[in-house]
Amino acid sequence: MIQRIDAGPRMSEASIHNGVVYLAGQIPESPDAGIEVQTAEVLAAIDDLLAQVGSDKTKILRAQIYLADIADFDGMNRAWDAWVVAGSAPSRATVEAKLANPAWKVEIVVTAVV
Repeated sequence: MIQRIDAGPRMSEASIHNGVVYLAGQIPESPDAGIEVQTAEVLAAIDDLLAQVGSDKTKILRAQIYLADIADFDGMNRAWDAWVVAGSAPSRATVEAKLANPAWKVEIVVTAVV
């Protein structure tokens, strides 16, 4: 059985199947903020969603990070490094991509276990 969290008409914020949580791409709330603030906002949203399904950031299996500008890589990493738990860093890929809203600097997708 598949459980869907915050199912909307176009997507769910999260889907759970066989103990694996698939989070939709999380985006920042402050479009005018810099990369570190936007990344911190996205990571906070991930924390909130994981908590809703009984998981947390130490249970993330992998993260896919999309940056509108790869020049923001170091700033994103500063926010990431402050957030990730030492010894629990998941597998991660970071790529430059054109995001749906030009004001967004970062979007993050994660897969975790419950």
